[in-house]
Amino acid sequence: MSDTLIARHVSFAYERQARRVVDGVSLEVRRGAIVGLLGPNGSGKTTMLRLLSGTLAPTGGQVTLDGVALGTVPRRDLARRIAVVPQETHSAFDFSALEIVMMGRYPHLGAFELEGADDLAIAREALEATGTAALESRPFSTLSGGEKQRVVIASALAQTADVLLLDEPTASLDLGFQLDVTALLARLNRDRAATMVVSTHDLNLAATLCTELVLLKAGRVIARGRTRDVLTRANVRALYGVDADVVEHAGAGHLTVVPLARVE
Repeated sequence: MSDTLIARHVSFAYERQARRVVDGVSLEVRRGAIVGLLGPNGSGKTTMLRLLSGTLAPTGGQVTLDGVALGTVPRRDLARRIAVVPQETHSAFDFSALEIVMMGRYPHLGAFELEGADDLAIAREALEATGTAALESRPFSTLSGGEKQRVVIASALAQTADVLLLDEPTASLDLGFQLDVTALLARLNRDRAATMVVSTHDLNLAATLCTELVLLKAGRVIARGRTRDVLTRANVRALYGVDADVVEHAGAGHLTVVPLARVE
């Protein structure tokens, strides 16, 4: 299968709000791509992720996966194809890291069916892939922010989904954990051809990780395309009202963004 996730002229407005949070957005996520959603607060990034996951239905336009409208796919079937990594994960119960990852197997189980040996093997493989195998018996609540994020990514991997949607995957992490999570996502893309859509405020994360970018402002696309073509000084200025140096970093091997001043 091509595993192509496409939004065509998608719009969405929450009830009792006149303004569209997402307004006529079109984008295409091809297999193996990492597409970054960039934009200031209130630009519609998180809402767009929810539309791409099928948890919200667009008020206009359509989102399809391999040509099939998400709204026509049963929730359990959709969860087998698309996994979501939220910005924050809270658990009402003190589950272990392994139990959190095993939750990713639920879409593959029948009614009243319990996890089997194959499910456990998949969960442990996901822990291994994210470097969290040693944490499997630890209570999730005792893990650091970076450890929690990697365990949640492992749970998404255990879904064996075709597409991962990640909302601010490095938010609130220190610099070391930011590097760890970025390296993990790059490795999953390289080794497993994992397809991803990443919503982020971090322009340097986007420059490091993403193959393509979609820039959102007030719910509308102001630029889209290859990262190197879209991440420019002019576009950063238009998106955030900030003057910035956007230069190739010889040591890093990719573009870097250095904010200089507000220009609004």
